[in-house]
Amino acid sequence: MSQLRTHFYKYQGAGNDFILIDHRRSPIANIDYDRVKQLCDRRFGIGADGLMFLTSHADYDFEMLYFNADGRPGSMCGNGGRCIVAFAKHLGIIDKETNFLAVDGPHYAKISAEGNWVELQMIDIDSISRDGEAYVLNTGSPHYVAQQADLKDFDVYQEGKAIRNNSTYQEKGINVNFVEEQADHLFVRTFERGVEDETYACGTGVTAVALSMAKHHNQTGHIQTPVKVLGGDLKIIFDYDGQRFTNVFLCGPAEQVFEGEINF
Repeated sequence: MSQLRTHFYKYQGAGNDFILIDHRRSPIANIDYDRVKQLCDRRFGIGADGLMFLTSHADYDFEMLYFNADGRPGSMCGNGGRCIVAFAKHLGIIDKETNFLAVDGPHYAKISAEGNWVELQMIDIDSISRDGEAYVLNTGSPHYVAQQADLKDFDVYQEGKAIRNNSTYQEKGINVNFVEEQADHLFVRTFERGVEDETYACGTGVTAVALSMAKHHNQTGHIQTPVKVLGGDLKIIFDYDGQRFTNVFLCGPAEQVFEGEINF
């Protein structure tokens, strides 16, 4: 383990928590995956669903490099994207809006003057497939969406783990979302690959759920979908013409929890 002292910040967005490091001028050259995993561990490290480096990019305000809690590079993380936008505002890189680069391509985002509410544009979605009664789609990360009654008391860990590791999805993995429709919102719980557990929120997951339910009910037009997760409230805004989902925004809180120094 290197004894290089590195400043870090801890952020959370609806209970999805992340370690963030300003990598623009950092001397960290090679990422130690085992060290990332240890730092994300809730008993032996800081504790987080993932770790992100904010780096410089010639064509964008910044670039987001995301690592799952298992230490490996991850696919797009929606709540992570919102948190890194809040982090960029804290660092003075951006003010009210930004264009940044993530693993699934460019993203646009808007942030409140207070820096604690972020609306992140997600990728457009051209297709949603089916696996039995469930919906399957990629919103920057692959997602499986299943409707579930009595979701509050449902065993998301065991059932989600079984689907994530079945013969269809085991090799590449998939995030498994369960949704229960309420009168004025969707209630969503998610088992995340890479974390290999239920998380308090999943941004690409609630996005996948909102789009799937719009397709399920043949809703079209400009749609706003409130979503409740274990960690709080999110909102998905999008346009759907019956074929394609565009102008997709994941909206919700992003809060700095604490900061400190670590050996990296």
